[in-house]
Amino acid sequence: MLGESRSRSDATGGIDAAAASWTLGSRERRSPQHCSGPEESIDQPACPVRDGAGAPGGASPRPEPGAGSAGSPWLVRLHGTHLLVAGATGAGKGSVIWSLIRAMLPLLRDGLVRILAADPKVMELAYGRAIFDTCGAYAASPVAIIAMLEGAVTDMQARAAQLAGKQRDHTPTAEFPFVVVLVDEVAFLTAYQPDRNLRERVKAALATLTTQGRAVGYCVVAALQDPRKEVMSIRNLFPDRIAMRLDEPEQVDMVLGDGARDRGATADLISTDPATGAGVAFIRLEADPDPVRVRAAWVSDEDIRAMASQCTATLAPDRELRAVEGEAA
Repeated sequence: MLGESRSRSDATGGIDAAAASWTLGSRERRSPQHCSGPEESIDQPACPVRDGAGAPGGASPRPEPGAGSAGSPWLVRLHGTHLLVAGATGAGKGSVIWSLIRAMLPLLRDGLVRILAADPKVMELAYGRAIFDTCGAYAASPVAIIAMLEGAVTDMQARAAQLAGKQRDHTPTAEFPFVVVLVDEVAFLTAYQPDRNLRERVKAALATLTTQGRAVGYCVVAALQDPRKEVMSIRNLFPDRIAMRLDEPEQVDMVLGDGARDRGATADLISTDPATGAGVAFIRLEADPDPVRVRAAWVSDEDIRAMASQCTATLAPDRELRAVEGEAA
């Protein structure tokens, strides 16, 4: 049953050029008759799942699946797609973000993945900043974030020019790693940023990355609270989407597509009680329009510190450190 604590796992995660998937938590496919009505609770007790991030002996960390009623793990593919995560405050977006990072940790350490972390809230991602400073880049101020995003566009287009006519799909290597552009609270940059010029530059950079990045190994993962079109005008450029607890029924279809709530994705009914509702979500994939009920694994502060320690401890002496702090051009 969901809610059962499980032992640590030393399973390793690999990357496949066609479809890299990482375990995040538990999943359960629900038909409309099983999850669309308020008479049946879609929530179960919290499942604080740990992994091998702090395990001795160099065990490669990977989020251990939570125990769902269907018993199957929740896998998220990032390579070759883009992911939008929407949910109200306290819904558990951080659980999804940190589970993704935790699952990619062995690949970060091997130089096959880099994460460019945009943290306008200066809280969630800053706690594990050493990971990004070591294996990618970190930016917090709007000016620094736009510099990082526009730099990513430049690098992506340069890579495309290098690979043009040589290959059609991206295979992660040390020379051409898989790059994840992670943007927390993206609405602050696309809708609530008072500087119109910066707003438009952010939207242009994200639109370019989402329309041109998939084939050359760039993925955008964006999280936000308000899924309205005027807040996130490019949401349709994200093939895969996760709806966590939402405030209104109408927001479900905004995130997951027309008819998603009628097919059972009652994200607006997820409990506001963290013990039962945090991390619960519905996911809709490009390859499968039917929403699936899932729950993200819990990643504690201790886990994040352990991940940061592993990244910095295994850094090769000649590995370049990057952190975006300067002014945008």
